[in-house]
Amino acid sequence: MKNKQDNIIDMFDDIAKNYDLANRVLSFNIDTKWRKEACLKTLKLINKDNLKIIDVACGTGDMILNWVKFSRNSKILGIDPSINMLNIAKKKLPDEIKLIQGEAKSIAIDDNMVDILSIAYGIRNVVELDSALNEFHRVLKHNGILVILEFTKKNNENIVDKIASFYTKHVLPVIGGLISKNYKAYKYLPDSINDFLTLEELEYKLKKIGFLVKIKKRYIANLCSLIIAQKTN
Repeated sequence: MKNKQDNIIDMFDDIAKNYDLANRVLSFNIDTKWRKEACLKTLKLINKDNLKIIDVACGTGDMILNWVKFSRNSKILGIDPSINMLNIAKKKLPDEIKLIQGEAKSIAIDDNMVDILSIAYGIRNVVELDSALNEFHRVLKHNGILVILEFTKKNNENIVDKIASFYTKHVLPVIGGLISKNYKAYKYLPDSINDFLTLEELEYKLKKIGFLVKIKKRYIANLCSLIIAQKTN
């Protein structure tokens, strides 16, 4: 019998073919801007070349495209548990980018090896969240940078937040379902946001592990959050 994590992976395997199109339509293409900004802010903060970068839950490779474009002479690795997502990524990315199938809770990299680890819209899909965050800390070098882009929960909603929440809960599943032919997968999105952490709760977890949050920002009616944190111990 499959567990919850296996079912999530199967869901992404099923929607992989239309995943990029659905993202562009549902976010009005704004998700590309958020990824670009996350990469540029991170590279400005770390301010060096020849980096070792891992993108966890890399999906179809959109975040990696930004690392390729904006970092210099970097070695970039993409990791994702969905083989169908990785197959799409292989077609989009340069041949020198290495892609491997794997999960966030268990990264096949030695300790203290990575300058930057990014995860964009993937951390809320990790069932064993604490294990994954500890794994990120393990593989990063001292002063290495963790970049998280994610849809986070907000407890106290204003009117703009409520409008965005209505779109996410009621409109997005219908459009996503039509594009992907999998309504259940896009019904999962608002449910997964509601089951996830607030930005403040995520920041607290990172601080407990040994990260110092350097940058945090909310986007689009506080639905999407960016955290850039540095490993301090």
